[in-house]
Amino acid sequence: MEIIPAIDLRNGKCVRLYQGDYSRETIFSEDPAAMALRWQGAGAKRLHLVDLDGAAAGELRNAPVIEEIAHRVQIPVQVGGGIRQIETINHLLDSGVSRAILGTAAIEDPGLVEEACRKFGERIIVSIDAREGFVRGHGWKEGGKLTVNEVIHEMLQRGVKRFIYTDIARDGTLSGPDFEEIAKVIARARVPVIAAGGIASVEHLKRLAELGAEGAIVGRAIYTGDINLEEALTLTYLGSSPTPRSGSGTSPTT
Repeated sequence: MEIIPAIDLRNGKCVRLYQGDYSRETIFSEDPAAMALRWQGAGAKRLHLVDLDGAAAGELRNAPVIEEIAHRVQIPVQVGGGIRQIETINHLLDSGVSRAILGTAAIEDPGLVEEACRKFGERIIVSIDAREGFVRGHGWKEGGKLTVNEVIHEMLQRGVKRFIYTDIARDGTLSGPDFEEIAKVIARARVPVIAAGGIASVEHLKRLAELGAEGAIVGRAIYTGDINLEEALTLTYLGSSPTPRSGSGTSPTT
């Protein structure tokens, strides 16, 4: 199972939010590129970048930082937040980003998702960001009427080959993932699922691996030291195989 460090970008800085609340922000670094190099140096084989400003605005707002990170690291980078046009996906992938993550588009513009999957294949991921069983968009600020099950079903029909599932209520809380719900999502999706939200210990990572998660996105826990990324990556049931930077691999982002 891949352990994927998260770098959330807001106003050009590396931050973490509590339950996706933009008013409850902790700044961990004013140099996101240096943070990306730190996680690469610790052994990470992929990075997860989210443009929080872009997620709220509906368009990329931290593109220069994203492009700097993509050019400076030697590992694949997946990016989400404000990606709602094919042109934006094209730009990101041409800039060295390995995968583009669609969130709000999955609930508001399924046709865009289908077009993106047809054009870019497994380089497209759909992020299902849920609270109490319903999927949210627009930087997690707006609740939707679609359930997690409905979105999974629709996205599979549109050609999606990989999901990220985030429990918003647990994100940034270090309270532990909702293992029962993650297990259900993995069973329903029948394609690779990356889990996120609440991961706070190596035991949490081990449990996710046992459930069959393809990957786990870790954020606050590696910044606070609750999880030592370098040590976690040495464990045989975790870790990950190197993936070519330019490929998609087989293994509030909205």
